[in-house]
Amino acid sequence: MKKSVAWVLFSVVVVFIGSLIAFLVQTDFGKVQVKEVRFISSDGKVLSAYLFLPKGVSAEKPAPAVLTMHGYINSRETQSGFNIEFARRGYVVLAMDMAGHGYSEQIKGGIANPTRGAEDGLLYLASLPFVDKQNIAVEGHSMGGWSVLTAAGRHPDLVKTVILMGSSSETFGAPKVTIDSGFNFAVIFSKYDEFSKLMWGVDIPSDIVKTAKLKTAFGTTEDVVPGKLYGSFENETARKLYIPNCTHPGDHLSTEAIGYAIEFLQDSIKPPKFIDPKNQIWPWKEFGTLLGLIGGIMFLISYGAALLDTNYFKSLHGKAFVLEPKNKAIATIVWWIGFALVTGIPALIFFRFQKNVKASAFWPQSLTVGFAKWATLNALIAVGLFIVWHFAYHRRMGANMISYGLSTSTEKKSFSLKQLWKAFALAVCTVFATHIVLSIVQWALKVDFRWWVIALKPMDFARFWIFIKFLPPFALFTFVNALVLNGQLKAKILRSEVSTTALWMVSSAAANCLGIAILVALQVGKLYTTQTLFFPTESLLGIVAYQFVFLTAVAGAISAFFYRRTGSIYVGAFTNALFVTWYIVAGQAIQFAA
Repeated sequence: MKKSVAWVLFSVVVVFIGSLIAFLVQTDFGKVQVKEVRFISSDGKVLSAYLFLPKGVSAEKPAPAVLTMHGYINSRETQSGFNIEFARRGYVVLAMDMAGHGYSEQIKGGIANPTRGAEDGLLYLASLPFVDKQNIAVEGHSMGGWSVLTAAGRHPDLVKTVILMGSSSETFGAPKVTIDSGFNFAVIFSKYDEFSKLMWGVDIPSDIVKTAKLKTAFGTTEDVVPGKLYGSFENETARKLYIPNCTHPGDHLSTEAIGYAIEFLQDSIKPPKFIDPKNQIWPWKEFGTLLGLIGGIMFLISYGAALLDTNYFKSLHGKAFVLEPKNKAIATIVWWIGFALVTGIPALIFFRFQKNVKASAFWPQSLTVGFAKWATLNALIAVGLFIVWHFAYHRRMGANMISYGLSTSTEKKSFSLKQLWKAFALAVCTVFATHIVLSIVQWALKVDFRWWVIALKPMDFARFWIFIKFLPPFALFTFVNALVLNGQLKAKILRSEVSTTALWMVSSAAANCLGIAILVALQVGKLYTTQTLFFPTESLLGIVAYQFVFLTAVAGAISAFFYRRTGSIYVGAFTNALFVTWYIVAGQAIQFAA
């Protein structure tokens, strides 16, 4: 018990240190106040944002301001690099959760509404007494770019500068931009952006220089020259194209891309405090939240281990049962075949079986519906293959409920509802405690657990009910996954329990994520070598797959850890069902307005 508690305390320290680093960087070490704000949209919905308020700004001394908006299925924290760097240069920053994302309610029209809350955010920002209404800029990434551009098009009198990151004009409701649109205009579109076809109608991202709508926006008939200033800042006709060396989601992790945004903003609206665009501190915030994420996963595992040592839950303890194969060479071959199937099948069907999915009033997150469909199909395929493997090979070795971790006792083939309830209760307590830790961090320090597009966010009540609805299909997946990993793909037994547990965790994590990691490597590898995608129609899901490398790896490690401690699959499967569903639902957009 003492050892488990020590690990819990250590994980809390890791969470605190990482989150404190992120907090200090985000506030520019006390020079910027970050406030949680809520305001009401034109149709009565609550919209959420972080307000970055530099020190010394007041109604008597107003400052220029920037509205920033993230892209589809992200949140206000995704824009951290931009928010931090703009605010430390003295700009007031309103970092919005797009309608239906983060903690913003979905507005009328959903994501088809061209402003997606950006117009309401702009009006709210302009209403603040400490904002210089003559010097307001908007910056948006991807779908957020379409949104802020639409807001600027509707209120050109309020917007002096528009900065599009990985975005475009004349797409999904975004207005046409001309040299007379009434604002300075920057396009930052990366050399390896996955959405060049959608945004600008070109297969090669750098070919946007040839597109008619970019030429129209820049007031030229020639190919647009990256880095060249068109028009002038004095009469608000300035135009500039930047092409950083990164991908679409890489815009948020690129000092080059963020530096270009800083440069254009400072050139178009004089900063209260000029700082060289190359002088950036935001990567330390990413490091801090990554440390918080690592600490959060450590807390989940160590807290569950500590609960297992309490009087109520200690009956769940048991030994992991390993059958000795009669022929080790055949056993090794069979194991590797199983590993290849476990890691390969989810990757092979990742794109194909997430097609033609739609949100509904009951399941109001379209991508989550696709993930649930993929997870369910994976589970059904895995069950079928597991049955074949059992009867064709493993039954001859004496395989039974105990060796598969299906028995609630490691001493005899039995199934106890009381033990099953305890496994469920332990999982609920473990995941709930982790949620509390994250909620405290977000409340106190205004940061969450994340690195780049991988993010764990606290659920609000709206998403909690969605979480309950999506729990069954993901629970089916985590239970079957636990059965396959711990019943079929048992790793070796080493000299010590610590090294054995570590090996099993790594092995299970690799089995779960390697196939999807290869999928990502193929997509990104071809993108960086040819500027085209390996899977050309999978721009969005190709990016979403990054998160599933992380999520499936963590799920595999959790499953193996608790199997080693209990000798059954139930604690790990229940914990993963709750954790996986929480992670996915909390990070997805709600398409239907309440």
